[in-house]
Amino acid sequence: MSDKANPTAAILIIGNEILSGRTQDINVKFLAGHLAALGHKLEEVRVVPDVPERIVRAVNELRASYDNLFTTGGIGPTHDDITSACIAAAFGVPWEKHQPTWDAMERHLGAENFNAARRRMATLPRGAVPIPTSMTIAPGFSIGNVHVMAGVPRIMQSMFMALEPVLGRGLPISMRAVHGMGVKEGSIAAGLAAIQERFPMLDLGSYPFYRETGSGVAIVAKGTDEAALDAAIAEAEALIVGQGIVAVRGEPKA
Repeated sequence: MSDKANPTAAILIIGNEILSGRTQDINVKFLAGHLAALGHKLEEVRVVPDVPERIVRAVNELRASYDNLFTTGGIGPTHDDITSACIAAAFGVPWEKHQPTWDAMERHLGAENFNAARRRMATLPRGAVPIPTSMTIAPGFSIGNVHVMAGVPRIMQSMFMALEPVLGRGLPISMRAVHGMGVKEGSIAAGLAAIQERFPMLDLGSYPFYRETGSGVAIVAKGTDEAALDAAIAEAEALIVGQGIVAVRGEPKA
């Protein structure tokens, strides 16, 4: 768990389509950026298949280890959308009709279209609080420190933005980057380790990149201490320049 300054977070991605490679996850990037802005430190991302015991185990492990757990995927109307029922099992509560959601969906869809499949989306763990979204009448929900959202990116993003005001704030986590074409990781490894040792409050990493015009390395510093970030990235810039290479602030262009 966290200190008061920066709550910790994990993401649980649920779905066979991610593990099969059919669908490329883009939700983590969105969530990581928004959580950092809120001062929540994302410490783990896990992917599990549509297997009840695997989902239940992962939910219980992650919600016990971090201040907040965000799940994506598996809350639609089909047979493999089992996240909601699994969350109920993880918390040891009934999975039951959520009357306000049930009524809202029935009004919106009409009784003739509110079939058994759609009723699944109005069935929530007892005690769950819906996360409304303008994108769809079927909500995500929160229970305890677990926040359950859709896997479809635009719907997930809408749900997170609705959830964001109640998540609280920590110290914003900022990032600085510098890169250079032609930098070799092996040539800067010792210098980079020395910078990390001088700034233990930061997360410092090096990330090779490859472009049609050549390859290089980006050095990225993350943390809550703005002065330390500025100082560390200045040292990283000097490290690149010391290799006889032009250093460019920011991430390399795609």
